Amino acid sequence: MALATDIIMTLSAEDQHRLEQFWQFCLTHQYFNVGYPEAADFDYFKLHKFLQFSINNCGDWGAPGNYLLNTFEFEREVMHYFSSLFSIPPEQSWGYVTNGGTEGNMFGCYLARELFPEGTLYYSQETHYSVAKIIRLLRIKAKEIPTLPSGEIDCDKLAEQIVDDGERHPIIFANIGTTMKGAVDDIGAIQRRLSAIGIPRQDYYLHADAALSGMILPFVDDAPAFSFADGIDSISVSGHKMMGSPIPCGIVLARRRFVDRIAVEVDYISASDQTISGSRNGFTPLLMWAAIKGRTLAQWRERTGRCLAMAQQLVERLNQQGVPAWRHPHSITVVFPRPSERTWKTHCLATSGEHSHLITLPHHHSLHQLDAVIHDIVQDLGPAAACSDSLPVALACTA
Repeated sequence: MALATDIIMTLSAEDQHRLEQFWQFCLTHQYFNVGYPEAADFDYFKLHKFLQFSINNCGDWGAPGNYLLNTFEFEREVMHYFSSLFSIPPEQSWGYVTNGGTEGNMFGCYLARELFPEGTLYYSQETHYSVAKIIRLLRIKAKEIPTLPSGEIDCDKLAEQIVDDGERHPIIFANIGTTMKGAVDDIGAIQRRLSAIGIPRQDYYLHADAALSGMILPFVDDAPAFSFADGIDSISVSGHKMMGSPIPCGIVLARRRFVDRIAVEVDYISASDQTISGSRNGFTPLLMWAAIKGRTLAQWRERTGRCLAMAQQLVERLNQQGVPAWRHPHSITVVFPRPSERTWKTHCLATSGEHSHLITLPHHHSLHQLDAVIHDIVQDLGPAAACSDSLPVALACTA
């Protein structure tokens, strides 16, 4: 009888050649996916040896289970780091390392639905497309709310819709950095509108989708409201975006009293499970832990500031060449009119409706790395007026 150690996985010469071709493709294109917020300035070489193990973080990292190959101790440190980053004591919060932003958003909406089973979910038209899937999967009532030209949710329209619906327990899905424009919904204004229409704080739920900006706003001065101290109930952040990871991942963090409502005891693993996915990737907590441990607060601030400065330089350069580009304060997303299909496909620019964007990331050490895409954008859009109808009124001529 063959032992497990005697069984060797082999690949044919043809399959090895295919892998080599893909390796060369990745080397060529790793830094040029400029339309999507995936930082590539990472080196997790010291973690490679752990890929030989089947590491499974099943259930609650805060309780012992009987599956020994887990990274619970590292996941605990990751979550304590984010509880500090988002201003909530660890003992009052609970969350976990997810497969990415969509799972984190679903977890927040799931908690809200369990708290308010008949509540309506309100989200803006600039919300990430995953919200449509979440609505269907959770079978939750939902209403889309218009946005301001800048991409923020229209708080007045939100309040009007809630009143029209007669909703007493609204579930608010707030964007802390929209996908296309980097807009941050005004958490304070939302809460003031809810109070004005007679809905007390305990009667609504506020989830924050901070996929990209969750690792930007904590490291800048004068940031808009985004934390538990500002009144949110849960938050989702991506790990493969501003942090940087070879595997999509993220975190979700929520108020513990809401999480306790959904815990399920699982006898055969001798643990409780509050997660969406159950068996979870045990390697990604190591990646996020290494990213956190590998930089000081000062280094995170410097890295973030460099990306923001580059975004502003890009706005100014495009404006000087007649392209009406703009960005929100504290955003590394630079928005401009939609260029030709050839340009946005060649450079992988994120494009929706009349707008496209590119994102200045930590592995972009200077604008010279973006010369080719800038050249093509300028060639397409031509010498347009510096002030354009394509800019939000609040931002026109101020970029």
